[in-house]
Amino acid sequence: MKRRKRISGFSQSEPEFLISCLDRHPDWAIIVCLVGGGQEINTGEAGIAEWIESLNRSFPEWDVYISPKLTDSEYAAGKALKTLGERKCVRYKEELHLSVSMRSFRAEHVSLLVKQLLDRDIEKARETFDKVKTNYPIMLTRDLGKAKQWLRDMARGSERYGIIVSSQAERLKPHAIDVKSPMEPIHWFLNGKDDVRSSYYLENVATEFDIQGLELDWACVTWDADFRCSNKGWEHWSFKGKRWEHINAPERQIYQKNAYRVLLTRARQGMVIVVPMGDSEDLTRKPQYYDATFNYLKDIGLTIL
Repeated sequence: MKRRKRISGFSQSEPEFLISCLDRHPDWAIIVCLVGGGQEINTGEAGIAEWIESLNRSFPEWDVYISPKLTDSEYAAGKALKTLGERKCVRYKEELHLSVSMRSFRAEHVSLLVKQLLDRDIEKARETFDKVKTNYPIMLTRDLGKAKQWLRDMARGSERYGIIVSSQAERLKPHAIDVKSPMEPIHWFLNGKDDVRSSYYLENVATEFDIQGLELDWACVTWDADFRCSNKGWEHWSFKGKRWEHINAPERQIYQKNAYRVLLTRARQGMVIVVPMGDSEDLTRKPQYYDATFNYLKDIGLTIL
């Protein structure tokens, strides 16, 4: 607001401001919100929780119709939902939960599988993968070269494929993947197979910020040591200077988990996940940084390429 409207000291969130605009109507208004779960990947993004908190904070007279499924972990709305229950005019409607992903037209269970995978619910993830694998192949490999060839073999005609990685994946440089090297989204998403700037060339990569809200037909998700499996759960790391440092802030941990949620749900028809081998002679790429993640994905049942 300060940059575009020259209004300093603006304290309202986007949901609160939007509701306030409709609240000015003398008779009535309706706001329909389509909010994805687990899509908050950047500072200031708060998802469905901020819509609820805005209603609770500033608009007590509004009627609220909402899905009862917002208690699921990826919505991060637990606290807000508790206070929502104190309102007079709240209606929970099963029909308001849109459970079928239009992006993954070949497998409606892919988003559920990714949720279970990220929640470390391995038994349910195995069950869901069994439902998915026939129509939606998900391969697992430690060889980026094999992954690239698999993409080329699977794609037909103009079906688009490309490599996507976490914006925190800074130790993939030995694999010629540099997340700090800028890519031009227009060229990457739209240009043809004869253009080195396009996703087809498998040289430039897209991060969660580049590809959020968009999709490919076939995707290669290359998994770095920023988001690691361990016996205690997921570990969150950021590469600073010459070493990995723990991410301790809960908010940043959520953003990082959601980044991988975005990456793992960008492919329409199938994907290959690459977990590098690491290098025992490189202190920033020790094999143990990657092995547990690979073994976890293997235990779910992903097909080894």
